[in-house]
Amino acid sequence: MADVMKTAVLDRHMNEVFDWSDSDLPVRDALWDYFMEKNGRDTDKTEEDMLPFLKDSDEKVEEFVSANLKK
Repeated sequence: MADVMKTAVLDRHMNEVFDWSDSDLPVRDALWDYFMEKNGRDTDKTEEDMLPFLKDSDEKVEEFVSANLKK
């Protein structure tokens, strides 16, 4: 049986995961938008930056989002 990646937080809405967010974007999309802005709209670089989040624990994803996307 194949291992299933535990990235449930990526598919939840920002406002479901973070009490400081009122966005209904999925966390995955918010991260994508963050990296697109940071990388000058370079899709290849953004894809590369997003890959680690597919392997990270939900806690690590939440920590990164709180540290970098919280306004």
